[in-house]
Amino acid sequence: MPGYLDQYGAGDERRGKIIKRTVLAVIVLIVCTALPWYLFKNHAQERVVSNFLSLVRQHDYPAAYKAWNCNDPRACSYTYQQFLEDWGEKSTVDPKVLRLVDSESCGSGVMLTVRASRDRQDTLWVEKSDNSISFAPTPVCPSKSFWGMAAHLTLGKLRKPFLN
Repeated sequence: MPGYLDQYGAGDERRGKIIKRTVLAVIVLIVCTALPWYLFKNHAQERVVSNFLSLVRQHDYPAAYKAWNCNDPRACSYTYQQFLEDWGEKSTVDPKVLRLVDSESCGSGVMLTVRASRDRQDTLWVEKSDNSISFAPTPVCPSKSFWGMAAHLTLGKLRKPFLN
């Protein structure tokens, strides 16, 4: 009876290869969908701030003030005079250095770090519901867990080429 047990275990090897390939395909699928989502989840808010920064660079301060979501100066607690002190020609903003540095999702908004000059870095808050810009209430997101902060500090660096 030669050959009776020759094929014994061949199905197990084949089954093992199928399981390994399936697990690998699922992992690749998860990474290929989760990474782009993480990199572009704040894209709308980043564009709002990029538009605001380009208006400041062009010295179009009335339009930049409107982009700050202060269409009616009486309804906005951030007056136009304060705005000009922070972002106008007499401020410390350097148009050559002015750029978006970092973005971090935080609850109902996004915290965006803006380099305004060599010595000045501001953290802005963009509300996700209406894309209104304001200064961030805190320098870092208070509701982030340790793992969320670790992910932002490591994977967040992958987002930097897409910011400008």
